[in-house]
Amino acid sequence: MEQVPARRGRAVRLKQGQAIRIVNTHGTQVVDTWAFNADDPTEFMSMEHLHASLGSIFPSRGDALYSNRRRPILMLEEDTSPGRHDTVIAACDVHRYQGLGCTEYHDNCTDNLHAALAMVGFVRTETPSPLNLWMNIPVAADGKIAWGEPLSKPGDHVLLRAVIDCVVVMSACPQDMIPINGADCTPVEVHYEVVG
Repeated sequence: MEQVPARRGRAVRLKQGQAIRIVNTHGTQVVDTWAFNADDPTEFMSMEHLHASLGSIFPSRGDALYSNRRRPILMLEEDTSPGRHDTVIAACDVHRYQGLGCTEYHDNCTDNLHAALAMVGFVRTETPSPLNLWMNIPVAADGKIAWGEPLSKPGDHVLLRAVIDCVVVMSACPQDMIPINGADCTPVEVHYEVVG
């Protein structure tokens, strides 16, 4: 298995029909996840379009994950976790950490996305909202949200299958100021493998 180091990102090219298994090795790590059409970077997995297509903010096993052109780009084929993944919160960035009080640079998922894409020669400037695997953002009846700890356990995984040729990007979220990466607020590595 390959590793996404703590606080870093990785990009993987998938051919139509291939899949990627992403493993929450320690059970506490959020993984911001994106997918782009390998032939057209202006088409990407879109949380806004996903909401409309699924009629839900929580994708589950068997669901198609839709692009901004309202067609499936990935399928969520397996999910051994309780299935709580966030589709509401934008990727962290330097501005988010400034708002939390950081006065120096802080690793962030937005920069991880662009660094990972550059490593595979797939340049893009915009940052779509990610599918935040294992990120637990409880939503109350009045619409208020909270920053919860992951409900996953060590070794939980998802299997995402490519419906079209695509580039999948994963960022082991560097958030260490609120407990989305566990009560101890410590980002850790996750693992992945391409299958099929």
